[in-house]
Amino acid sequence: MTIRAYKGITPKLASGVYIDESSVLVGDIELAEDVSIWPLVAARGDVNFIRIGARTNIQDGSVLHLSRRSSNKPEGSPLIIGEDVTVGHKVMLHGCTLGNRILVGMGAIVMDDVIVEDEVIIGAGSLVPPGKRLQSGYLYVGSPVKPARPLNEAEKVFLAESAANYVQLKNEYLAGV
Repeated sequence: MTIRAYKGITPKLASGVYIDESSVLVGDIELAEDVSIWPLVAARGDVNFIRIGARTNIQDGSVLHLSRRSSNKPEGSPLIIGEDVTVGHKVMLHGCTLGNRILVGMGAIVMDDVIVEDEVIIGAGSLVPPGKRLQSGYLYVGSPVKPARPLNEAEKVFLAESAANYVQLKNEYLAGV
């Protein structure tokens, strides 16, 4: 794995974190307990910061970035990801905020200033345009995304189970299994 400082700030890793050796993390990034970063993930906390909550998994080929602070937007757009989030393969997350127990489907793009509330599924290949808010308890699909339907109880349970499955998998990797 490549972990690099940017302007003297190095990524901070809590206990039980797994980062695949092919991934790159740069700058102001904090990973909470039991986060897993899978092959070929690129995360740049250079012009703002990235925070990833406990038990979240970022799958293969995903890109995590943000928008810089400016005179028009003093806070810029950091990337904040909650707990028990599953980010599918080849997802692009850019300067957005994700709540807890979310599944972002493969190849989805979530852009600046998007807010995704808790317990949401974003379908594979979906585009969430800048500034959109996705309300809790729905499946969103399309480009641009639209609410498809409310999540059922089994899907809500699956959101936490998906995160737990990735905690188990990363523990196997850490143990050398």
